[in-house]
Amino acid sequence: MEAGKPHNIRPIAPCEARRIEAGIFNYGSDFTVRDTPFHVMGLERLVEVQDADYIGKTALEEIRVTGVDRKLVGIEVAGAALPFELSRKCDALHDGKPVGTVTDLIWSPRLEKNIGYVWVPIELAGPGNPLEIVAPDGGIWPARTAAIPFIDPKKAVPLG
Repeated sequence: MEAGKPHNIRPIAPCEARRIEAGIFNYGSDFTVRDTPFHVMGLERLVEVQDADYIGKTALEEIRVTGVDRKLVGIEVAGAALPFELSRKCDALHDGKPVGTVTDLIWSPRLEKNIGYVWVPIELAGPGNPLEIVAPDGGIWPARTAAIPFIDPKKAVPLG
């Protein structure tokens, strides 16, 4: 802290746009202890089939076979840049009916669009499914589901 003072450098909150672009989740707001890696797009790969026993193995192996009923996926919301991060939960609609919840939404300067995360029923979890978001002012924003991470899904950037 002292070394940064002369340069007006201080700690700040993480950059939410970069977090969401990269497909990094926030425990407590994006997912909770009720959710498994099978419920979050991209985390399924972390549940390896293995002979070793571990806490929760029986439940996870059952989910591997039966699947999940809902999934946290990416969302792209059309329109002008949001002037703020929308970190409060908002309803997601499909064909005018409530189907899920947006957990976070922010403007991505790099992608030049509004991006975030949304919980949806498994049948809407694929990229490109149309949704509407109930905005804080009661308006409706057109949106669609998206694959995550939004940037560098093969993690080629760190390879140089």
